[in-house]
Amino acid sequence: MAGDADATKLVDQLALAYSGELAAAYAYRGHWRAVRDPEERASIRKIEEEEWHHRLRVGALLRGLGGRPRFTREVRAWLIGRTLGLLCHVSGWFLPMYFAGRLEGRNVVEYETAARYAVDCGCPELVDCLLTMAEVEWDHQAYFRSKVEGHAALRRFPLWPPLPSRETIRSEFSLGPQDRQRMRSGPAGVAA
Repeated sequence: MAGDADATKLVDQLALAYSGELAAAYAYRGHWRAVRDPEERASIRKIEEEEWHHRLRVGALLRGLGGRPRFTREVRAWLIGRTLGLLCHVSGWFLPMYFAGRLEGRNVVEYETAARYAVDCGCPELVDCLLTMAEVEWDHQAYFRSKVEGHAALRRFPLWPPLPSRETIRSEFSLGPQDRQRMRSGPAGVAA
């Protein structure tokens, strides 16, 4: 692998994602159990299953790099996920939908960042897996955004900016290394 600092960044990012998937899966378990609409229930349950699947994949990547989950982060993620899952039963319909969408947008960026770190530390073989998970998180965000668009509560809770199209997730990675560096640096090598 390339520099130890780059590998450390990737392992840290994966450990963060691993715990984040635990919190998300438990939160979605409570969320789908709290909604009444059968279609929404099925969709959110599927999202929970995809979060568990991501956790398995991220765990395998983490172990393959010699990393491991952070105990305190795991405990905190379990507590957050379980608490959010319980709150879904008392917070009404809008808030779980709204905050799930906002968080899923961050998850897209989290996996894109991990893919960049994988390239930087000499593990380009991990990129496809990481970007596939970013695409699934994009789909989750789009689902929750579609559910809250037009809701009256958006007067108090502004709708988050839309993410770039799903197709852009892979666009940076179809470029050569020099092109990627120029994209990060901005025009004429000036830091963006």
